[in-house]
Amino acid sequence: MKEFAGKTAVITGGASGIGFALAQRFADAQMNVVLADIEENALEKAVKHFEDRQQRVLGVVTNTMRRESIEELRDRAVAEFGNIHVLCNNAGVVSGGDRVPIWEISDADWDWVMGVNFNGVLYGMQAFLPHMIGHGEEGHVVSTASVMALVPGGGTYGVSKHGVLVISEALHRDLKAAGSAIGASVLCPGWVDTKIGEAERNRPADMASASNPQGAGLGLGDVLKQGKSPAEVAEIVFQSIVEDRFYILPHAGWDDSVRGRVEAILARGAPGEVDMGALVAKRAEGQDV
Repeated sequence: MKEFAGKTAVITGGASGIGFALAQRFADAQMNVVLADIEENALEKAVKHFEDRQQRVLGVVTNTMRRESIEELRDRAVAEFGNIHVLCNNAGVVSGGDRVPIWEISDADWDWVMGVNFNGVLYGMQAFLPHMIGHGEEGHVVSTASVMALVPGGGTYGVSKHGVLVISEALHRDLKAAGSAIGASVLCPGWVDTKIGEAERNRPADMASASNPQGAGLGLGDVLKQGKSPAEVAEIVFQSIVEDRFYILPHAGWDDSVRGRVEAILARGAPGEVDMGALVAKRAEGQDV
């Protein structure tokens, strides 16, 4: 995809973090932007940011766990701006329940994390791809996974993000087989300075977890603050769309961990452990993790 002016991008999780930065980058390219987010107050502020700059924007409160909510997002976006050209399946959460052994993680934690991180991507593809393929114009789908989709461990978060990786690979294959003008990418970032560590603030009340009370902190704030800015990641994503690059790995400091997993698989060995202490040390030395 080379031309962006006057076209439309839809971004889930668009009120903050990577999603908001993507919206800014697309708006700077003179695109219309549709921000979808479950956090209504943050969404209102984000919409005002673009309105104050006289950039065309639509905000839609969206629960990506619900297919009908994403279908409503599609319908409102099309009604407002016409054809949709870029879809960013970006909304994501992480659960503090991942701090317990995998067999002790509650159903509530699984349902919430898989519901947002994986089902949200699936529903986005199901709702938007028939429209995007149907209008015949160039476009692109970016789904946000994580480097945790590529390295051992990760609990509910890693499982959900590995699912995003695999479904994105299937999407890329199927779009090519169909001769579509729509491209696909999967974003696998490392540490980014966002509020995902505070995701519990948006957990539905009916998915409260006794082993992980709603609002429990994850202790990720200090680590994430050392990461890339969302704007840096958004620029890498934008250029990847232009270049039709599928795998987007913005953090080279994780390459050894990714390589180690692949080598262990090919050696028919056991999964190793990600050395978080070593990664923190790399970041302190200015390396890109």
